[in-house]
Amino acid sequence: MFETLLTDVDGAVGRLTLNRPEKRNPLSTQTLTELAQAARWFDDRPEVKVVIVSGAGRAFSAGADLASFTGEPETSVRDAADRGRQMADALERMRALSIASIQGWCVGGGLVLAAACDLRIAADDARFSIPEIDLGIPLAWGGIPRLVREIGPALTKELVLTCRPFDAAEARSAGFVNRVVPAAELEATALDLARSLAAKAAHAIFSTKQHVNAVTEQMVGTMRSWSDADGLVTALGDAECAEARRAYLAARRRR
Repeated sequence: MFETLLTDVDGAVGRLTLNRPEKRNPLSTQTLTELAQAARWFDDRPEVKVVIVSGAGRAFSAGADLASFTGEPETSVRDAADRGRQMADALERMRALSIASIQGWCVGGGLVLAAACDLRIAADDARFSIPEIDLGIPLAWGGIPRLVREIGPALTKELVLTCRPFDAAEARSAGFVNRVVPAAELEATALDLARSLAAKAAHAIFSTKQHVNAVTEQMVGTMRSWSDADGLVTALGDAECAEARRAYLAARRRR
C-alpha cells in the first residue's frame, strides 16, 4: 500500500516502519505524504490502540530529503515544504497512542517525527542531531514548538542554533525520551510498553492523550507552524543560505 513505509496490525498494536534502510530512512516528500496517510489509515482501524513508529535498519531517520522538495513537477516548492508540518500534525492527531522506537541516528526532520509521537524510547546507541542551521535553513515542520514543549526554550535554542549532536543519555536527561535501553532490548521494550498500554480501556487512554495535547497546544501553539514552509522556501532560495548548505555538504563528503 505504501512505497516507503511498512504498516502492520497485530490485535490492538500497530507498527509503522520507515523502510528505506539503505539510505537511513530519509524523509522525502513522498515519505512525508505516506506518513500522513498512514496515520489516517490507522484511524480507520478502531481496534488499534497503540502504534510503534520505527525505522528499518541501523537508523531511525536521516532527516529531510531536501532534493525531493523541488523534484515533483506538478507540486510547488511551498506545498512540498509544507509536507513535513502536515505529517507531524497528522501523526500527533492520530487517535491511537504512538511510541517512537529510536535506534542509530535520528536527525533533523526525523527528530520532529519522533517529537510528534506520544512516547519515545531510545536505544543506548541512538544519536540525535538538528543540522538545519548549518544547512542554511530554519528548523521547520513545527519542530520548534514541539521541542520547546518537550525540553524547554533555552535548550531548544542551544541545540537548534549550535547543531551539536547529542546522545541518548542527554536526550533522556533533557526529557525528550522517556526511556533509554540497551540496543538489543529496544524492540522488545517498545512492544512490551505497547501491549501494556493496549490492554487498558480505550476511552481512558484516548481521552488522556487528547487532554494532554489540548493543554500543551495552549502552551506552545503548534498551529502557528502553518508558516514554517514560508521560512523554509525563503532559505532554499537565499544565496547566503545556499552557500552554507554547499559548505556543510562539502565538509561531510571530506570526512
